[in-house]
Amino acid sequence: MSENTLISADLRNRVGKGSARAARRAGKIPAVIYGDKKEPIGIEIEARMIRKIINEPGIFSRLLDIGVDNNQHTVLMRDIQFHPVTDIPLHFDFLRVGKTSTVSVAIGVEFINEDICPALKIGGVLNVVRHEIELSCLPSAIPEKVTIDLAEAKIGDSIHISAVQLPEGVTPTITDRDFTIATLQSPGGGLKNEDEEEVDTENTEDKEAS
Repeated sequence: MSENTLISADLRNRVGKGSARAARRAGKIPAVIYGDKKEPIGIEIEARMIRKIINEPGIFSRLLDIGVDNNQHTVLMRDIQFHPVTDIPLHFDFLRVGKTSTVSVAIGVEFINEDICPALKIGGVLNVVRHEIELSCLPSAIPEKVTIDLAEAKIGDSIHISAVQLPEGVTPTITDRDFTIATLQSPGGGLKNEDEEEVDTENTEDKEAS
C-alpha cells in the first residue's frame, strides 16, 4: 500500500452558503470531516491543490492525511459535489478513520495475462460483470487493486469472488453469495444458462445500487 497523500487545509470559522461562496471566491473549496465518533469540522482546501488529486485513479479508496491547525486527520473521500454545468468541484465530504476502524471501499479490478488466456486466444470475449469490488478492511490494509489472472481461463469459465486471493484481513462486503466478477464467452457470444442468469442478476443489482 502506498503512503498517504498529505493535504493542508484551513479551519472554517463559519458555515453556510455565504461562507462557502466566500471560500470559492478565494480559490478554496469547502469541505467537512466527520466520523470516528468525533465532532465534524468544517474546512477549506486550496482548489489548485485538491483538483489534481481528485482526478487521479482510485480517489475514493485512497487514504488522505489532512493537516488542520496542527492536527492531522486520516480520511477517505466519501463524496464530491460538482457544479452541474461547469463540473467544477464545489464541496467535499471526508470520512475520518481510526487505525482500528473497519472501512468499506470500492477497489478496481485488474485483469492480467490476457495475451496468453486460452479463451481469448481463440476469439473468446471477456465479459466484465464488476469493474470494482466492495471490500471491508482496516485503513492500513486497503489494497490498490484486485488482480485476476486469466492465464488458464477457458471458454465458459466464470470467475467468482471465491477464486480471488485477497490480502490478509481483507474481505468482500457482500458475504451472502459467491458473486460473479467476469465470464469468458464463446466467440459467437452467449453464456451457459446458469451463468446467464447470474450475470443478469449481478447487472440488475448494480443498476439498483447506483
